Amino acid sequence: MNNIGVLMTCPMSEYLENQLENRFSLFKLWNHSSPKPDFLKTHSSSIKAVVGNTKIGADANMIDSLPNMEIVASYSVGLDKIDLGKCKEKGIKVTNTPDVLTDDVADLGIGLALAVLRKMCVCDRFVRSGNWINGDFGLASKFSGKSVGIVGLGRIGSAIAKRAEAFNCSISYHSRSKKPNTNYKYYSNIVDLAADCQILFVACALTEETHHIVNRKVIDALGPKGILINIGRGAHVDEPELVSALLEGRLGGAGLDVYENEPNVPEQLFSLENIVLVPHVGSDTEETSKAMADLVISNLEAHFKGMPLLTPVL
Repeated sequence: MNNIGVLMTCPMSEYLENQLENRFSLFKLWNHSSPKPDFLKTHSSSIKAVVGNTKIGADANMIDSLPNMEIVASYSVGLDKIDLGKCKEKGIKVTNTPDVLTDDVADLGIGLALAVLRKMCVCDRFVRSGNWINGDFGLASKFSGKSVGIVGLGRIGSAIAKRAEAFNCSISYHSRSKKPNTNYKYYSNIVDLAADCQILFVACALTEETHHIVNRKVIDALGPKGILINIGRGAHVDEPELVSALLEGRLGGAGLDVYENEPNVPEQLFSLENIVLVPHVGSDTEETSKAMADLVISNLEAHFKGMPLLTPVL
C-alpha cells in the first residue's frame, strides 16, 4: 500500500503519523511552503484518503480539490469537521473512532465535576502558596447524591451516567428521542432538564440542531447553584452567554474541556475560581491515543483491501 496517498490534515499523534508513513505514501498538509490550494492541486491525483481530527477534517473545498479521494478517516468520534453531505454525494466513505475513547472522556467529565465542586484547583493553589499555615481552606460542595442531567445519552453520555450512578446521583437526560432500555428520566425539553438538575453534562454530537443548545435559557434554568460540564464540543454552548452568567453569578460553576474558538479561550474566565479549564484533552491518554490510531489504520487498510470497514459512518 506504499503507493497509496494519504493526506494528514494536521499534527495529531506521533504514533499515528509513524504508522501512516510506514504503510502509505503520507502527505502532511501543514508541512509544506506552498499555499494550501496549490498543495492540494499538485497532489490531487495521488491522494486517495484523508485523515483528520477535531481541528481540521475534510470540508467541501478539500473534497472537491481531491477527485481521487475514496475515504475520510477521523481520528476522533466527532464528525462536525467533515462535510458528510459532500462525502455522501461523491460516494466517499467515512470512518471515526467510537468506543475506544468513551471511558477517557467520561472519566474526565466526572473528574471535572469533582474538581469544580470540591474546588480542587483552588485547593492546589492554596497549598502551593503556603496559605494553609494561616488557616484551613474552608468548605466545598459534595458530588455524591447530586441530581445529574445529561445532554446526549449516546456512548459517552451513558458512560457518564453509569459513573454518576456509582456516586448515588439521580440521572435524567435529554436527547432527540427517548432511549429504550433505560430507567433514566427523559426530558424532551432541555430547559426543563436543566431546571431539574444540579449538574448538567453536555455529551451530544455537534450538529446544526445542537449548535448552541446550551443557551441563556438553559443556563438560567440551571441557575446560580448549578454546574455545567462540557466535554462535547465548544459550539454546543453559547460561550458569551456562559461567560456573562459566570461573571454575574447566574451560574454556579463550570468545567470545560472544549471551547468555541480553540485554542482561544475567553480571558474573562481565567480569574474565576468556580471553573476548571482543561485544553480539549478528553481522550488524550497514551492508551487511548494508540487505540484510536490503530483503529484509523485498520479502517484504512480494510478499505484498500476491499474489506468491510470496522467503524463505518458512511
